[in-house]
Amino acid sequence: MTHRLSRFAVALALVWALPLAAAATHVNVVRIDGSINPASSDYLQQAIQTSEGDGAAALVLELDTPGGLLAATKDMVQAMLNARVPVVVFVSPRGAWAASAGAFITLAGHVAAMAPGTSIGAASPISATGGGERGKDDERTSVAEEKAEKFTTAFIESIARERDRNVEWAKKAVREAEAITADEAVELHVVDLIASNLDDLLEKIEGREVRVDGETQKLEVAGAQIRRIEMSTMTRLFNFLASPDVAVLLVMAGLLGIYIEVNSPGMIVPGALGVLCLMLAAIAFQILPFSWVGLMVLLLGVGLIIAEIFVTSFGLLFVAGMVCMLVGGSMIFDMPEVSDLDVSFWSVLVPVVVAFGVFAALIVYAVGRTFMTQQTAGVSELIGLVGKASTALAPDGKVFVRGEYWSASADEEIPTGEAVEITAVEGMRLRVRRAHADR
Repeated sequence: MTHRLSRFAVALALVWALPLAAAATHVNVVRIDGSINPASSDYLQQAIQTSEGDGAAALVLELDTPGGLLAATKDMVQAMLNARVPVVVFVSPRGAWAASAGAFITLAGHVAAMAPGTSIGAASPISATGGGERGKDDERTSVAEEKAEKFTTAFIESIARERDRNVEWAKKAVREAEAITADEAVELHVVDLIASNLDDLLEKIEGREVRVDGETQKLEVAGAQIRRIEMSTMTRLFNFLASPDVAVLLVMAGLLGIYIEVNSPGMIVPGALGVLCLMLAAIAFQILPFSWVGLMVLLLGVGLIIAEIFVTSFGLLFVAGMVCMLVGGSMIFDMPEVSDLDVSFWSVLVPVVVAFGVFAALIVYAVGRTFMTQQTAGVSELIGLVGKASTALAPDGKVFVRGEYWSASADEEIPTGEAVEITAVEGMRLRVRRAHADR
């Protein structure tokens, strides 16, 4: 009897365990929509660790990026190549890019898929002037750019070989900035398949065998539970700050706030906001590799514009400051050997510099008008005012003017209570005369 009960208990446990086991199958999903930077790199690496720890059947990376930092890309690719869970890269939604750094990441996936209407490629390291983006017949004019091209070519070639993908196209993506559509990518064996959405992707890769951590593993993901892993608040903040456009805007806003506070002490709010912006800009510059030369030229431009207020240069300092700000802003992230990120020249840098210049021009105009007007403060303002003799002036005495009692002297005797006009200020003594009847 006891034996039968034991077998019944085991059978009952199996009946309950099988649905639970089926329900436990899940796929983790992360999304990177924007530049590749240390924040997005940490996000993916943490997601891989989480997926390895919670027994996920796979980790799907939905990708839409124009590119980013080579160092962050290297860390992401390394984490994907050494992951103990299948990593599926899905370039989506329709119209998405896997440009530049995105091409490296897509090729590094155990499975690479693209949505219809997406594109991949253009993996050359580039600069603001386009110096890093060269065709096969262009002359090599920069040692740094040539070095960056050779390194990134070897890097993407090794990734393509590891995942058994089109090595020749991968090299063209770096050397010739080759870019192709999703259909061409499948035809050239750059990616594995095209899927319209996440559910379609999971159904199409069901049963596919991939090499994970040196072993062959069959994907069983069709109908699996979808668990999205979101960025933490701090990671989201760092991801926002890791943009050259945001960094430059924060610098300019910070300098403007500090300048307003210096010119109008006691306002507090502009100064506090300026300090906050500069602190956030400092964090951004810790994340992004920047050029000290570009930053110094940018700050020099701001200094020249401010100097225009105090130095009469007939606008030369102002124009030089504007030029320095444009040049410095365009140089600040122009480092093709480590990044293809840069400040948006026409959509961000030019409008910001123009706005800063207009504001500074208004300040210069206002200060200039102030210098040109007659002084209206201090003891000189007393000249011409009319007061009253509080004592008889014979010839010295006291007068009451502008709410104050002053020692005064006159060239004639003036009785108490008579109206007097101030003609001069001699130290702490006023020179007065009898006021005319019309005053």
